[in-house]
Amino acid sequence: MPSPPRSDRPPARASARTTGLLLAAGAGRRYGGPKALADDGSGPWVVRAVRTLHDGGCGDVLVVTGAAAEEVETLLADMTDTRVSAVRCGTWEEGMGESLRAGLTALATRGRSIPTQALVHLVDLPDVGPDVIARLLDARPAGAGGVGGDALVRAAYRGVPGHPVLLGQDHWQPVLDVARGDAGARAYLRRTRPGLVECGDLASGTDVDTP
Repeated sequence: MPSPPRSDRPPARASARTTGLLLAAGAGRRYGGPKALADDGSGPWVVRAVRTLHDGGCGDVLVVTGAAAEEVETLLADMTDTRVSAVRCGTWEEGMGESLRAGLTALATRGRSIPTQALVHLVDLPDVGPDVIARLLDARPAGAGGVGGDALVRAAYRGVPGHPVLLGQDHWQPVLDVARGDAGARAYLRRTRPGLVECGDLASGTDVDTP
């Protein structure tokens, strides 16, 4: 599988108010190991996903780690050309919702550097490249909310909602209120109906569960 295109410089559209929130804490039991460390020949997925978020327009990236946290964080520490940090989720085994809670809580407590928006992405979507991220950040479909704290936009693939999901700061607390176990923000997104941005011409958006 080809690696997503990489730029040697931050993209012109990069915005400090948007942080890429990468959920990479799972053990990947069905896959046979943590997907953050998976490498199909184009580099570890966690590294590729961080570059995808950065090159697509996120001002910085926060990675939520859990399984094999030390190994994953070592890979991130080597990415000296990218603004990336990590937060560990101590309850990662309970499901993706716990990772989402850990990430949003970390962003909400940053003080003066709290971003206006979080672009939530999953580490096991290796065919999602910077072009998907850029389209999501640039799009303003009907019902998507504004481009600031009220933004609520979701990538769709051939009409099926998927990831990434752009969450404006106004939506963080409601998501934190419902994110438990493996549910994540599913219930909240079903109720609020985010604006969908079709990206099926750019990627499949399918999570990889088997090697």
